[in-house]
Amino acid sequence: MAKALIPRGPDSEGFVSRGRVAFGHRRLSIIDLSSRAEQPMVDPELGLTIAFNGCIYNYEELRRDLEARGYRFFSHGDTEVILKAWHAWGEEAPKRFHGMFAAAIHERDSGRVILMRDRLGIKPLYIARGDNRLRFASSLPALIASGDIDTSIDPVAFQHYMTFHAVVPAPRTILKGVEKLPPSTVRVIEPDGRETDTTFWQVSYERSSADVSRPAHDWGDMLLEALKRSVDRRMVADVPVGVLLSGGLDSSLVVGLLAEAGQQNLGTFSIGFEAANGEQGDEFVYSDLVAKHYGTDHHKIFVPSVNLMDALPGVIRAMSEPMVSYDNVGFYLLSKEVAKHVKVVQSGQGADEVFGGYHWYPPLASSNDPVADYAKVFFDRDHQTFARQVAPDLVGEDHALAFVAEHMGLPGATDAVDKALRLDSTIMLVDDPVKRVDNMTMAWGLEARVPFLDHELIELAARIPAAHKLKDGGKGILKDVARRVIPHEVIDRPKGYFPVPALKYLDGPFLEMARDALTNEHARSRGLFRREYLDALFANPKDHITPLRGSELWQAAQLELWLQANNI
Repeated sequence: MAKALIPRGPDSEGFVSRGRVAFGHRRLSIIDLSSRAEQPMVDPELGLTIAFNGCIYNYEELRRDLEARGYRFFSHGDTEVILKAWHAWGEEAPKRFHGMFAAAIHERDSGRVILMRDRLGIKPLYIARGDNRLRFASSLPALIASGDIDTSIDPVAFQHYMTFHAVVPAPRTILKGVEKLPPSTVRVIEPDGRETDTTFWQVSYERSSADVSRPAHDWGDMLLEALKRSVDRRMVADVPVGVLLSGGLDSSLVVGLLAEAGQQNLGTFSIGFEAANGEQGDEFVYSDLVAKHYGTDHHKIFVPSVNLMDALPGVIRAMSEPMVSYDNVGFYLLSKEVAKHVKVVQSGQGADEVFGGYHWYPPLASSNDPVADYAKVFFDRDHQTFARQVAPDLVGEDHALAFVAEHMGLPGATDAVDKALRLDSTIMLVDDPVKRVDNMTMAWGLEARVPFLDHELIELAARIPAAHKLKDGGKGILKDVARRVIPHEVIDRPKGYFPVPALKYLDGPFLEMARDALTNEHARSRGLFRREYLDALFANPKDHITPLRGSELWQAAQLELWLQANNI
């Protein structure tokens, strides 16, 4: 299991095993680079052992609080702070953490094991159960490596993958024998196997009368201060921190805020691909503009289409779960180069989900049926179409639509746009963009930090009325704030994304790779898809594009490629 995690933690390895409990850890050294901070960390005085992945940005403040309570420290990093915080505050401790974290703690005296995951699921935590045992890891393939895992396909998760744009909400994964700890959860496992889950954070979209009447400019003032705090928090490190600069509004704003805060010689990194089918493959014109404006130490990486094929096996191996976005290969190749220069980067992920940047939000403002209207624009196919494309025994009920309906019906959001923003920022974001960035950066021992997912920033954004977010074509309030910081040319432009045209319009070697994956012996024995559906995809993949501009053939092939890469 530890060997499977080497890319996530290339710097050192450690194991602690006592009685029924064994922890293993692969370390990526970011804070307190000394051996005192190595893991698994054991505090014999308190009787606690921890294995932890992530970063607690306010660890120095928490350390001062704990020292005032009489706690003594032997290291200088955030890992030991989590241990002491758990001893001092128990299940209240994660509420005090600003950061991203997945952690396991063993209490020597009680025999309990505690698993916890940060509010937005930025750091992953997978779990596999067997006869009188439980295993956990930061990646699903690490659990597969442990053996004795039920690797049969979960039909409900399969339907989510094919319908909900590859989003498989926790606790499910595509495999029956593996689950993931939901975000914002503390799980206490007693010695006899009993488990108790506590949710320690939820975002509310309820607003006071003052919130409703507050002028946009005042919201902008509050938002700018929150953004400054968020990017500043994410500079905490004992190594240099860079920025993944796509040239879009979000990453450009991160660069601008850091530059305004006095960061010198900031490393910025951009990637571009060959055009295909008339679609541009890079946004260098904008990333160059920002880099020049702020005088950053800019690195520009161009990837010829021929190089994509060589990279894809590594991209697929880096996925903890099958993912369809073309961004994966972009982040993977970008991270490979960035890791040669820095160990930590900030990324602009999350702004669209938090501030209403996607095209499906404005129509929801007048929706009488937000569940159906959301599904119409976000789902890759409706249930009737799904039933015609997959094996009959995998069809079942419309679980994806039922999930969206149940989530949108939860208290705390009454407006249709707020319901969609909450769904996207707490479910879709976790199991698509955030997972993608974590998996592809950590494949090269690179830690990505996401300032737009600061939980205090999200709480503030949720209070801002939807109308302020939807104006100006989406992200209106964020654009207003950005105009105070970055060049307007980056703001007043068509919305971009990480384009990899060669993977969207599959032909040549990419088409052959997809065809082989879906027709070889492994795929035939699995029988996930109807033969006539696959034949239609192979005949003309360009005719089968999802509402979100994805390739149906790539989606089906990615699942098979991932299963085969993991010898499933």
